[in-house]
Amino acid sequence: MWMTAVFGMATKYSEGMLGLKYRVKSADGTYSGGAMYYLRDGIRWKGLGKILALWFSVAVILMATFGSGNMAQSNSIALALNSDFGFPFFWTGIGLAILVGLVIIGGVKRIAAVAEKLVPGMIVLYMGAGIYVILANVLIVPDILMVVLQSALTNEAIVGGFLGHSVKEAIRYGIARGTLSNESGIGSCSIPAAAAKGNESAAQGMVAMMGTFIDTIIVCSMTTFVILASDLHPHTTGLTSTELTKSAFAVGLGTDVGGWIVSLSSLLFGYTTLIGWSYYGEQGARYMWGIKSVIPYRYIFCLFVFFGAVLQGRHLQIVWNLGDIGNALMAIPNLIGLLLLGGIVRKVTKDYLRRWDAGQITSPFGD
Repeated sequence: MWMTAVFGMATKYSEGMLGLKYRVKSADGTYSGGAMYYLRDGIRWKGLGKILALWFSVAVILMATFGSGNMAQSNSIALALNSDFGFPFFWTGIGLAILVGLVIIGGVKRIAAVAEKLVPGMIVLYMGAGIYVILANVLIVPDILMVVLQSALTNEAIVGGFLGHSVKEAIRYGIARGTLSNESGIGSCSIPAAAAKGNESAAQGMVAMMGTFIDTIIVCSMTTFVILASDLHPHTTGLTSTELTKSAFAVGLGTDVGGWIVSLSSLLFGYTTLIGWSYYGEQGARYMWGIKSVIPYRYIFCLFVFFGAVLQGRHLQIVWNLGDIGNALMAIPNLIGLLLLGGIVRKVTKDYLRRWDAGQITSPFGD
């Protein structure tokens, strides 16, 4: 996950920068953008650019409607509420669909207004609990770091990287979950970047890049440290996913409150992810079918929020597999585009840094 984040910061920068640079202004004064626009308008070979743009648009709709942007989030929320408070999956699905609909029907400004109120509280709650657990176990932090580094860098691990199934699976899941946490390389961040108020594309790329650092290097590492400090190894406890994290925080805080904090944080994170991805999906629909498709898409999105919550048990793996497939389908055209547009990224970045060093930029975002 760490290596995915380090390389992902570069791709995230490029996505945020290109998203703002190639955005288009609609008749109603709002901006639309995303990977589909810089693939279509930025790539020199227009035929290839249009094919990749169409591919990405279909992929982002699938991801936002069926994959990790929607059903995986409502699924996790329903599972947490059921295990902690006994809420039935059916009624959680109904409630989530209504709550999401109340926000997304109002468009991107209402989505942003709700997210900016919920996200800071979620960060303070979750990171505050994580920092407390780490400080309480600060003496074993060096041992935890050595476990991670020795497992990755010893001769045994290097050989296992070529021959061992377990190491291969660890790398596969690390990359998949790292990408899931920070979305680097799949092009999703280019869509909200296009709606930003500033006009300096390089500055917007730097903001996007910091998201990957915070998501994976800080928050995911903090979660890992709490789990390893709790000594609740999945092989001995059978715990995985949210249940493992909840139990680790409960052990670290010495009270069941730790589990409730994880559940509440999961609820807030899942909800803000849902309303954010609804916007990504509608932008894909807007690119393909025009502005008339936006309202119908929002209602379809809410319908699949419900389906994601009620698909449990043996159907659970379907939801997560769809998320991994959606990641790949978005990443392939986007990464091809980033390779072909590398020269433009370099040119814009050098120009921004030159003007910054010369004192020609009074506001980093060019407001």
